[in-house]
Amino acid sequence: MPQNEYIERHRKLYGRRLDYEERKRKRKARAPHKLSQKARSLRGIKAKIFNKERRNEKIQMKKKIKAYEEKDVKKKAEPTPEGALPVYLLDRDVTSRAKVLSNMIKQKRKEKAGKWDVPIPKVKAQSDSEVFKVLKSGKSKRKSWKRMVTKVTFVGENFTRKPPKFERFIRPMGLRFKKVHVTHPELKATFYLPIIGVKRNPNSPMYTTLGVITKGTILEVNISELGLVTQTGKVVWGKYAQVTNNPENDGCINAVLLV
Repeated sequence: MPQNEYIERHRKLYGRRLDYEERKRKRKARAPHKLSQKARSLRGIKAKIFNKERRNEKIQMKKKIKAYEEKDVKKKAEPTPEGALPVYLLDRDVTSRAKVLSNMIKQKRKEKAGKWDVPIPKVKAQSDSEVFKVLKSGKSKRKSWKRMVTKVTFVGENFTRKPPKFERFIRPMGLRFKKVHVTHPELKATFYLPIIGVKRNPNSPMYTTLGVITKGTILEVNISELGLVTQTGKVVWGKYAQVTNNPENDGCINAVLLV
């Protein structure tokens, strides 16, 4: 291994810290404060360059927000039956502005915000000790960096395991699931559908990345066989569903489709 890749080697051998995801999130949250502090302290040409870059970023951000904003639609106002219009208004059309927002943009906003009308709003928190079982590796007592996942998990089709020497999180084959029983609340029918991925586990972002499925987890499921169609005539492929049972106890995953 090249001399300068010791960090990558250490990561392969021992994995990342358990609080890596949390620290990353906090660093991201601190970024705006750091930027504002930098903007206040810079002077001269550096300040000019920094402010120019920041201005360009803000312009792009405003353009994106504007794309999602409500569109102004002009429509002709109904003519008033009684009372005459003033002379200066006779030669122009009186229009009223109406706010129109398409369903697709509403749906996109909802998904971006991650706010769904979920059947289970409050979920029991799962601690690391419940989800992971510590495994000893090697003869020495201090080498206990491996973790066995004791909950039901989902891994993608083209997933390949790391060599046992470098594997930090072990997801047993017996607890891996590819399909889920999804109940449609309006149709009052249940379908056995394949899972596309784990969208969000409310307990921890780390559980989401590992694909751990517990009660209250939001899954993305393939509903193409249901034959649902959008307003434009396209077949709906993926939709979100929330897990309503404890899969590790029941041996199957039950979920409700988020309509």
